[in-house]
Amino acid sequence: VRLVESGGGLVQPGGSLRLSCTASGFTFSSWFMSWVRQAPGKGLEWVSTIPSDTGSTTYADSVKGRFTISRDNTKNTGYLQMNSLKPEDTAVYYCYVLGSWGQGTQVTVSS
Repeated sequence: VRLVESGGGLVQPGGSLRLSCTASGFTFSSWFMSWVRQAPGKGLEWVSTIPSDTGSTTYADSVKGRFTISRDNTKNTGYLQMNSLKPEDTAVYYCYVLGSWGQGTQVTVSS
């Protein structure tokens, strides 16, 4: 199982970013995918989950209405569209599939 996140960066408050998680080494389309984040000095926080069939997605209250999780099983890739970003969204974002994590991608929201 290999997961590679990308798309992080520095963005001003109110801005947007789209994170990607590209999977290999297993049948990505068979498994749910989650995004989890870790802010500086804090523990892991679950952000969102999407099932294998892109059915009902779920979100943490802290991101609901601002973030959208999606996936393209033909590309073995999952996404997290993040809009209206806030400084408190600053964190390393990880995708989580089949008990494995990627290396994470840093998102910094600052003016």
